[in-house]
Parts: sequence; C-alpha cells; structure tokens
Amino acid sequence: MPLSRHLITVMSFGTCLLLWWAATRVGLVNPFLLPSPAKVWSALRELWSNGELTRNTLASAARVGFGYALAVSIAIPLAILFSLSKAVRAFAEPLLEFVRQVPPLALMPLLMLWLGIGEAQKIGIIILACFFPVFLGMRGGIAQVDRKLIEVGLVCGFSRWSIIRRIVMPSALPSLVVGLRISLGYSWRALVGAELIASSVGLGYMITDAQDLARTDIVLSGILVIGAIGLATDFLLKRACARLAPWLAPDLEMARA
Repeated sequence: MPLSRHLITVMSFGTCLLLWWAATRVGLVNPFLLPSPAKVWSALRELWSNGELTRNTLASAARVGFGYALAVSIAIPLAILFSLSKAVRAFAEPLLEFVRQVPPLALMPLLMLWLGIGEAQKIGIIILACFFPVFLGMRGGIAQVDRKLIEVGLVCGFSRWSIIRRIVMPSALPSLVVGLRISLGYSWRALVGAELIASSVGLGYMITDAQDLARTDIVLSGILVIGAIGLATDFLLKRACARLAPWLAPDLEMARA
C-alpha cells in the first residue's frame, strides 16, 4: 500500500477523533451520551487490565470464525450444485429465497427452541447472516463464466469436475470474493444479536451488559473493538485472496483505494 494511502487513512481516523474530542471538550453533547476519547481509552485500559476485553474478544472471535467457516463451507458447494442441477434449483430455490427475506434475528426464538440457548444457537444466527452473500456471490460468478471457455474445456476432454476446478472456479472468484467480504462484515453485525440471549461472555454481551449499567464508555469501547477487528479481518481476507489468486490483486487494490 503506498505511503500516501496510509497517510489518508490516518488523517481520516484522526479527523474523526479530533471532532469527537472537540465536541466533548466544548460541551456540545452530553458526556453521558458521548463520553470523551480519554474516558473511553480509560475504559479500554481497565477492561484490558482485568482480562475482560481479552476473554470477551476471544469468545466472540471463536463464534464468528466457526459460524463464518461453516456458512462458507455450505454455501459454495450448494451454489455449485444449483448451477449444475436444474432440478435441485427448481425445487430448492423458492425455499431459499423465502428464508433469505427473513432477518436472522427474527428466527432467534425458533433457533432457541431447536438448538437451545448455548453456543449452537449463537453460531446458527451467524451462519444465517453469512450464508446468502457467499451463496449469491458464487452463483453470480458462475453465471458470468464465459461459455466459450467451457466449450474449450469440453473439446479438450475435461471432465465436469475438471471444468469446475480449472475454469469455473477461477472465473467465479471475483464475485465470490465480494460475497466473502460482505459475509464477513455480516458475521460481526449478527454477533451482537447472537449474544443478546443467555450469554455470559462475548463482545455483544459486554455491550448490552454495559448498557444496562449505563456505562456508555464501555459500550463505545466494545463498538470500537468490533470495528477494529472487522477492519483487520477484512484486510487479512483480501491479502489471502490476493496471495491465493494473484490475478485478483488489481481488483483488491481498487477495493482498498
């Protein structure tokens, strides 16, 4: 990443931090509604020193990682199956479209009845939030594959699996990467909702517990941590995609611009 881009990023966050500090310094907002950066930093240090921040972050990261991995591992094969079988697509597509319109949090009562109030229910909500961006991204990428390339593969005697592995998957990767990135963001968005019910650990639990205690500084601390981890994981995902598929590097560079 060029130095100028680093500077622009620092200036962007620095400007927001300066405006935040100025608004609290001159009393434009109620300190209870928007604590000062110094107070939020003090809360972060307190949470770090007593181990609460580490414990809650690790619990949330484990839930997001497991739910995201399961959603991706289900969505990609299912998208390929939909593209290969008209019968499967005709039968299952209306059902999936129906489920896609329902917010994952609206299914929380059912998930609690079916999966209990433990980790399975929380991971289930994250899976529902992550599944469709990857599924639709993969399907869109497959639909955009140049048919001439597939015809060339057939002429060369490629099997169906070889065509999928050597032609379809590389051609569909740009759309799939977009779905993976959107899905990763949705996983952190669903996290707070997933940890609302019967949870005793996690960043979402920490935020809602701080709300009940009127600790706005801890609420903001949790939000900042989630945002920072989300930015870091998105960056790592883009780097991993650029390393595994070098031909995607220009598109990912544009995404960072």
